[in-house]
Amino acid sequence: MISVNKETFEEEVLKYKGKVVVEFWSETCQPCKELLPGVEELSKKYDRDMKFCDIDTKKAPRIAIKQKVLSLPVIRIYEDGKILDETSNGDVTIEKIENMIKKFV
Repeated sequence: MISVNKETFEEEVLKYKGKVVVEFWSETCQPCKELLPGVEELSKKYDRDMKFCDIDTKKAPRIAIKQKVLSLPVIRIYEDGKILDETSNGDVTIEKIENMIKKFV
């Protein structure tokens, strides 16, 4: 999984030609921290099919605002800079994330 920031988000996610799973999270978000090991496992399982990135929204608030991420956690799948799907808030489970991924592999 690639950790992106305000300097690398555009290049690694928005300009990337292909599918990217992005986890928007924060150190202060307990559900985000609980998801992290599962998302890392998914990144190993599906790394041939898509790129996996995470971004700490506390360190990149303008990216979060620009991407309309208003609550955490948010998991999105982008392709060629466009949002294909997302799950957010209390809706986020590893099973939901994997089902979302499976739709696009």
